[in-house]
Amino acid sequence: MSDKNIRTSRSLAPTDADSEVVVQGWAQDIRNLGGISFLQLRDRYGIIQITAPKKKTDPQVMDAITSLSRESVVRVTGTAKASDQAKGGVEVLPTHFEVISAAATPLPMGVIDKVNVEADTRYDHRFMDLRKPETRAIFEIKSTVLSLIDEYLVNNGFTEVFTPKLVASGAEGGATLFELRYFDQNAYLAQSPQLYKQMLMSTGLDKVFEIGPAFRAEPSDTTRHVSEFISFDGEMAFIESQRDVQVMIEGCMQSVIGGVIERCKGQLELLGVDVALPKAPYPTLTYESAVEMVNAEGMNIPLGEDLGTEGERLLGNIMARQGSEMYWIVEYPDEAKPFYIMEKEGTPYSYSFDLDYKGQEISSGGQREHRYDNLVSRMEKKGLDPASFNFYLEAFKFGMPAHGGWGLGVERLIQKMLDLPNIREAILFPRDRIRLVP
Repeated sequence: MSDKNIRTSRSLAPTDADSEVVVQGWAQDIRNLGGISFLQLRDRYGIIQITAPKKKTDPQVMDAITSLSRESVVRVTGTAKASDQAKGGVEVLPTHFEVISAAATPLPMGVIDKVNVEADTRYDHRFMDLRKPETRAIFEIKSTVLSLIDEYLVNNGFTEVFTPKLVASGAEGGATLFELRYFDQNAYLAQSPQLYKQMLMSTGLDKVFEIGPAFRAEPSDTTRHVSEFISFDGEMAFIESQRDVQVMIEGCMQSVIGGVIERCKGQLELLGVDVALPKAPYPTLTYESAVEMVNAEGMNIPLGEDLGTEGERLLGNIMARQGSEMYWIVEYPDEAKPFYIMEKEGTPYSYSFDLDYKGQEISSGGQREHRYDNLVSRMEKKGLDPASFNFYLEAFKFGMPAHGGWGLGVERLIQKMLDLPNIREAILFPRDRIRLVP
């Protein structure tokens, strides 16, 4: 049998009628009605109907179908026939039936059963959960998002880089660092590529980005926090202000979301999600005005404190009423920002920003402090020992351009774009405070 005879649910067509074809996949459903048996064969793209009339089917083939367990993997050779009842207008009458792998019973969870399955059960048996087309659609969209990010950044002169994930110190502070033994010294899992992408600004690469794993030892059991996630980071040299960075991210988000709308119509339809392209340019709020807005609607957040989950959610509702799903919050208090963010001299604020999407922060960044003496001073002000960061500081001693950048949580972007109830839905094998397997 030639590979030319192999068909999928996408490629099988009425023009194949009366031809010999080979189809393969999972046995989603089997119905034995005495004189005839029906098998719904599921592959990556959809369903193929296998129809086996008892009088016209080899007895061995008939026995194989009637004794088959759901979710077994099979390969079927047969004759394609036009059918008004079959999806796609074609069914396959089997002449040869091979069970590649018989599924054990009972199944750990159903694939097509109209029964709500607990999230933990789904994550425990993720391989089964991913057999559901709607679950798989999330990750097909995620793959498209990553491709679109890459396309946009490369087209805008960025170089993709890959920085270490085993590091000697963390950029975001020690409280959320995973510590491990590295031969005869202590090491940590990288919280972000922050220090390395800044160092690269002194090399002449000018614009770099990285899409890779990041780790945070946060003991939070929320719908928006996990211990391992995919971070999309970028850094740009020779900027005039943080606004240059914001313009780049905004253009990227418009390209990504617009690309998903264009390229993922089938997946979005399967999920029942209507993704809207945010209105651009995105509105810009100062941190102070954002606090005033949520406090005017009943919250009591003192100036200087983080908006928090509830504050972000309320602000999202306020901005939605104004027709904005994405918006900037800028000029956060300097005390709340890391040492590498540039302070706004003469004020208690910083050249920083967050990008919020539907009431949740998905990205943060700003202009960096590129002046060596100022950077050392900021480290000391934040309670850090500059000697522990010599490898990083050295890049600032010998000519460092003004620069800025961002970090963006890919799964948070997916979560808000697709209105997923939990960030774990956008992660193949989630890692949190209690989950380390599978």
